[in-house]
Amino acid sequence: MKVFELFIEKLIFFSRWIQLPVYLGLIVASVIYAIKFIIELWHLLQDFPSMNENVIMLSVLGLIDISMVVNLLIVVIIGGYWTFVSKIEFENQEDKPDWLSKINASTLKIKLIVSLVSISGVHLLKTFVDISNVEMNHVILQIAIHLVFIISALLLAYTDKIMHADEASQSH
Repeated sequence: MKVFELFIEKLIFFSRWIQLPVYLGLIVASVIYAIKFIIELWHLLQDFPSMNENVIMLSVLGLIDISMVVNLLIVVIIGGYWTFVSKIEFENQEDKPDWLSKINASTLKIKLIVSLVSISGVHLLKTFVDISNVEMNHVILQIAIHLVFIISALLLAYTDKIMHADEASQSH
């Protein structure tokens, strides 16, 4: 019976590699977003002479939005792989991101929700810049979604703070 239990435990442990295609797919999604960024930048450069300030601002906010989504993907790819699949060996890399040495499931969740709040904020700013062309119910819906993200971020950070306070008090 112990051999069977050991087999099941090893199977469960190695099942984490099932996530590998997900992370590889997110890398492909990052490439797609990078191509989209280049296309949008090219359109901005081509159409720049005929654009007014609001259109330029909306185009730049679109580029920022793409950048933030790619940043989110990178956090998910590297942080998720590092936390849930296998540690990445790059201790000797000079350009290793600082946040990676402090990453765990808790900090990963905080980084994700902060990224979502930021992306939502950029979308909301784009809506406000172009408010005359957006239906009011869409504006209200975007504000509500943004507030849900903010409240979620605050609750997640507060929960994380409580959990770390409990861990600190238990270790003393």
